[in-house]
Amino acid sequence: MDNLYQDERIDYIAGTDLKVIQSPSVFSFSIDAILLARFTYLPIQKGNILDLCSGNGVIPLVLSTRTKATITGVEIQERLWDMARRNEELNKLNQQLHFELADLNHLPPSIKKGSFDVVTCNPPYFETVSEEEKNKNLHLAIARHEIHCSLEDVIRVCSQYVKQKGKVTLVHRPERLGDIIYLMKNYRIEPKRMQLVHPKKGKDANIVLIEGIKDGSSGLKCLPPITVYGLDGDYTKEFEEVYIGS
Repeated sequence: MDNLYQDERIDYIAGTDLKVIQSPSVFSFSIDAILLARFTYLPIQKGNILDLCSGNGVIPLVLSTRTKATITGVEIQERLWDMARRNEELNKLNQQLHFELADLNHLPPSIKKGSFDVVTCNPPYFETVSEEEKNKNLHLAIARHEIHCSLEDVIRVCSQYVKQKGKVTLVHRPERLGDIIYLMKNYRIEPKRMQLVHPKKGKDANIVLIEGIKDGSSGLKCLPPITVYGLDGDYTKEFEEVYIGS
């Protein structure tokens, strides 16, 4: 492929035939994104899916292996949006995927409120950012910190754009779980499924996956936790079943 820029490279997404353009200095996906894409319940044959904070488009790419629904990704950073657009072309998914360069707080009229069966988001995790982090690498700072959108912004927009009884799925840090549940309920998204991910046995969870339903009935199901690495330093079987699909 001849349209790689600067330090970009092409990797494969585990468990798929999908290729993905990445850059260590701009954006590289983490296991969080893949776990979210595997965790999310999807309509199989048709429907509309919205992915907020899309980065290089890795979540829509993985979702495309599990559904025939139309998937729209939204990314605020032009460089990352361009990577997502090229990933769509690289994988010949132009008929299913579409990426918008937009601020999720000011989405274009073409993205209709209340029209999506599923809304997913792997949002910035951290509330504050130092000037040093901003100056060192603004791309990474925006992806990791709530510079352009807060957790409340994300959940409010998810609620606005998902259909009645549609699903909203997020991945985040467990330390924000109290805020997530409070905000979901405040914006009429009832938490229904949750799963914690631990880096190793005996270590605190560092990832939480949570799904809610717009105006759903109460009742939260906590799924068995996932541990990423075993004592031997290799992926655990339970993690591989989810991450790689083995």
